[in-house]
Amino acid sequence: MRDTTSSVSPVVEAWATYRTTSAADWPARRLLRAKGDSRVSVVLPARNEEATVGAIVSTIREHLMDRVALVDELIVVDSRSTDRTAQVARAAGAEVVSQDAMTRGLPRLTGKGDALWAGLAAAEGDVVAFIDADLREFRPHFVSGLLGPLLTDPSVDFVKGFYHRPLVGTASVEQDGGGRVTELMARPLLNLFWPELAGFVQPLAGEYAARRDVLAQVPFVSGYGVETAMLIDLLDLVGLDALAQVDLGERKHRHQDTAALGRMSAQIMLTAWSRLQRRGWASPGMAPEALLTQFRRGGSDTLPNLDREIVVSDVSIEERPPLAELRHRVPRRRVAAA
Repeated sequence: MRDTTSSVSPVVEAWATYRTTSAADWPARRLLRAKGDSRVSVVLPARNEEATVGAIVSTIREHLMDRVALVDELIVVDSRSTDRTAQVARAAGAEVVSQDAMTRGLPRLTGKGDALWAGLAAAEGDVVAFIDADLREFRPHFVSGLLGPLLTDPSVDFVKGFYHRPLVGTASVEQDGGGRVTELMARPLLNLFWPELAGFVQPLAGEYAARRDVLAQVPFVSGYGVETAMLIDLLDLVGLDALAQVDLGERKHRHQDTAALGRMSAQIMLTAWSRLQRRGWASPGMAPEALLTQFRRGGSDTLPNLDREIVVSDVSIEERPPLAELRHRVPRRRVAAA
């Protein structure tokens, strides 16, 4: 009879104990003393985030640049916004660069991962922190918490944030109801094929920081698979012990609908497949289908026997090669967004 007794992997348990801290452990003034000559850049990839990006930029500038000079550079990457994201971010005190300007002369890619790559190319800091631009009730510890392990421990190369993610419904709030793609897609995939990463509470978190020279050695997946690919690639590059995580408390942001989460999940699955192929665990001659069929009630093209409209989305992923390989093709001077 199969033994159903289960326990946490000793490796994961030891890592989670040793490499997990809280943002409260890293007050900004203490980090300023530890910072020394290191330069710190904060990068926000933003597409149509005029409602939230200004408050985030203002908070970072006031608390971590003006009051305490912990952050040296604050960059917002305008990812082809059609609203006033660039103007709002600039007025709040950020340097705004264009994703397309930073990747001029390279193949045109879409999605968050390419905006992150452009931000890394624009940043000049020794340590680079990425923060999503759709956060509400943003607090400065989201940045200082990520920086703590990197500025105080030279053996740490990458820090991922984690938090509680309340899901706000029409009648109630589910305190940890956010992160549905994490629980239904990313966590099972990582546990099955990269069990060393099972200790990450929020593997898809958009808040993380790393040493710039390390980030420059890994490719960036163009779509929603960027965080999954980054964890896997950094595990291979620097090993589990160089990775860490920090509890940032609670994260509030807008939630996407179920259909959008399905498309996100498909891109994460394709990303995982690409990494399995590189390890020789999936046939190199096979490529999964990159068209996702979904169903939507109503619409002008509703099929009579389904009472639904068929919607087909291209969920294919592309990759921007490591920045270190393309440094000579990236603009030497940052080009501001309009």
